[in-house]
Amino acid sequence: MKSLILTFLIIVTASFNLSADTEKEIKAAIRHVTVYPDRAQVTHEAAADLPPGNTILKLTGLSPYIDAQSIQVKGYGDFIILSVNQRNNYLENLEELPEVKSIRGQIEALQLKVEDETAAINVLKEKEAFLVANRGILGEKTTFSVEQMKSVMELYTNNMDQVTNSVLRKNRLIKDYQNQIAALQKQISDKFGKQQLPSGEILVSVSSEKPVSGKLSFSYVVSNAGWYPSYDIRVDNIAKPVTIFYKANVFQNTGVVWKDVRLSFSNATPWISGDVPELNPWFIDYYYPQPPIMIRGVASGVKRANKVEVSEMAVSDAAIEDKVMEAAPVQVEKQVGETTVSFDISIPYTIASDGKVQTIEIQRTTTPADYKYVTVPKLSPMAYLTGNITDWAEQNLIGGEATLYFENTFVGKSYLNVNQLKDTLTVSLGNDNSILVKREKRQDFTTRRVLGSNKTETYSFLITVRNNKTNPIRITVNDQIPISSNSGIEVSAVELSGGKHNSQTGTVKWDLEIKPQETRQLILTYSVKYPKEKTIILE
Repeated sequence: MKSLILTFLIIVTASFNLSADTEKEIKAAIRHVTVYPDRAQVTHEAAADLPPGNTILKLTGLSPYIDAQSIQVKGYGDFIILSVNQRNNYLENLEELPEVKSIRGQIEALQLKVEDETAAINVLKEKEAFLVANRGILGEKTTFSVEQMKSVMELYTNNMDQVTNSVLRKNRLIKDYQNQIAALQKQISDKFGKQQLPSGEILVSVSSEKPVSGKLSFSYVVSNAGWYPSYDIRVDNIAKPVTIFYKANVFQNTGVVWKDVRLSFSNATPWISGDVPELNPWFIDYYYPQPPIMIRGVASGVKRANKVEVSEMAVSDAAIEDKVMEAAPVQVEKQVGETTVSFDISIPYTIASDGKVQTIEIQRTTTPADYKYVTVPKLSPMAYLTGNITDWAEQNLIGGEATLYFENTFVGKSYLNVNQLKDTLTVSLGNDNSILVKREKRQDFTTRRVLGSNKTETYSFLITVRNNKTNPIRITVNDQIPISSNSGIEVSAVELSGGKHNSQTGTVKWDLEIKPQETRQLILTYSVKYPKEKTIILE
């Protein structure tokens, strides 16, 4: 009977062990990261040897900021993927990663050295105390000759000198070790912050009928990462094309270092709904304004202006002279899809999880441009060089801050605005001090008259443009005259020196070609007629 029970228990135990899933932890290095404007898709690859039956493969040491709905797992081999789950392990945080363990090991080794030196100092202090104690005993109970006293004092001095110097050296060593420990602790703090992040995990349940070697690919989307564009726009002179350096500024604070990974930068926005929006019925009714409710002296419905702080970007290095060959950019393959564009970087990069921005050049294009100067003398006495690019849509640019270089000199910053419905992209290249612009009132032709029931005010301005450059220029001068918004006010353009007047906007434009060392003068005169009992502010 006992043998039957024992046999039954053995069979039950064996069948239970066969039915239980085997859990196996696997390591999968990050191979590729696709960075979106405010998140990133991370891809791992791993090899695994699977026993017969069901096995749970556990991928650990991941970011805790994983979007669980974005996880994709692909298997390659003679096995079946049964399920995929994600969780955050709060018992094992990201500070248990190999990189952190290595730094912790260095800190522990230094702490042991501090303990050894401290123990040695204690021994030396005991020796010092022994010498001091024996010096007093010998002086009280022993009579020495002069030679003996001299020998004793020399022995005492040499030993005390040795002890004191040894203690001093060891204190200096301890201070150096403590500085190294503080530096390593700061390194951990800078990389992972003060908070103890949990470790993300992906659990994959697989099944195989026999032992098999397989491969798995994991991909998922994480937050706390992204990129934004910036540009260096360089023009050597207006006889040459414009060169646009397209740069990606990548950052991540996911809790995991992207070490030696292939990067891709995409302008896609996968988090925005891809569904076509629907129009709901639009009901209208009479408007009944509500009386304002005063709360602490502020009327409800009035929004306070928010102060936006913009951090300045670092200014890029000056352009390299034409005589020296420029360093070649990193090889980048551009993938243009139906709705998105991505840039695949050929060289692996390491991006630390510290939130700091790392800049990578992803595209360099040289494009013919139509250069022209533009000035608005009413607002500024500067002439601004602009480059008009016709095939800008083919470059797949994104709006961003641009650093401007003209004739190998940094001239300022601008914003590259690509959100426009125009065939030509106008790029501002900064102002040129070689072109002088002046706008002054012609006092003799500026009058104010009253005739009958009406008053007429006439204003006249002289606009002077001088080209001090050694080459001819094309320049557009923009000014304006007022627009009447009342039938009782009549505005007339008296003299425009050939300028084109837009009656809808009030702008007056002159397109000029000015030779080297030539000065051109333009006259802008207009009059405003209105009832004399009314007041109009024109200046």
